[in-house]
Amino acid sequence: METQIVLITLISVGIMLAYAVPGFATIKSKLIKPDAIPAFATILMYVCQPCLTIYSLNNVDYSWNLFKTMLIFFGISFAIQLAFIVVFFLIFKNKYDDVKYRIFTIAAASGNCAFMGVPVLEAIMPDKPEAVTLSVAFLLGMNLIGWTLSSAIITRDKKYISLKKAFINPAMVGLVIALPLFFTHTKLPSQISTMVTLLGKMTTPLCMIIMGMRLATNSPKSIFLQPMQYGIIAIKQLIMPLLALLIVWFLPLELYVKQTMVILCATPVASVVLNFAEMLGEGQENAANLVLLGTSLSVVSIPFIVFIMTLI
Repeated sequence: METQIVLITLISVGIMLAYAVPGFATIKSKLIKPDAIPAFATILMYVCQPCLTIYSLNNVDYSWNLFKTMLIFFGISFAIQLAFIVVFFLIFKNKYDDVKYRIFTIAAASGNCAFMGVPVLEAIMPDKPEAVTLSVAFLLGMNLIGWTLSSAIITRDKKYISLKKAFINPAMVGLVIALPLFFTHTKLPSQISTMVTLLGKMTTPLCMIIMGMRLATNSPKSIFLQPMQYGIIAIKQLIMPLLALLIVWFLPLELYVKQTMVILCATPVASVVLNFAEMLGEGQENAANLVLLGTSLSVVSIPFIVFIMTLI
């Protein structure tokens, strides 16, 4: 059984990486120009991500126990992500004149918990749709940090640390729509539900297509021959989930909740790191390199973390 779970994870991650091939090919063949990539990223953030949030909450029935679990999950995941950012802020703050260290700080704590986490969870826990719902709580914490503290670190501008920035952003659109439906046990009409599901499930292939496009515009040397980038990725994709494993494994939580926390912490450096860098106009190349390298290495790191979980 353990071997089967690891194999399913490996296949799922491998398929996700294969989605990058069309993006790479279209840029290399000049069917799409590199300056069109931000338009794809806009569709991803403003259309597909909110739909994924709605899909995740519309796919389960509300219960107090599930909501309580979501609150606990949010608290633990938010604390872990915040702790990693604070630690790396203290380590790198004297080097922040170089934007790459600001990007390293954000990348060490931010994972592709929606775009890669959701399909992995669906693959290895198909009978637990609640696991996908918990990813919404994880993503909420990451977005609250991303639109405030992460943005402030990238730009070195404290104006981003505000309630307005935290709650008025594209990531909150899906929650504003999904939560009332969730709490009132209201399901979307079948036709609308189908549309939202399809748009939500587009997040993974579209995210990876964008990654392939970025890979085609960056030099292999800048992506794969920078030793420090491997260190940051090892911390994000190995140390963070192992620490999460230590934190949650002895808590009185259901097994799937613990597994979900670890898997979401193991997801590769978030594409949103690159999106923030592009929107804020600093560190785009560094962010792209980390996202591309982290995503490439996730074909090894995520199955490894899942294998460790099966041993406990």
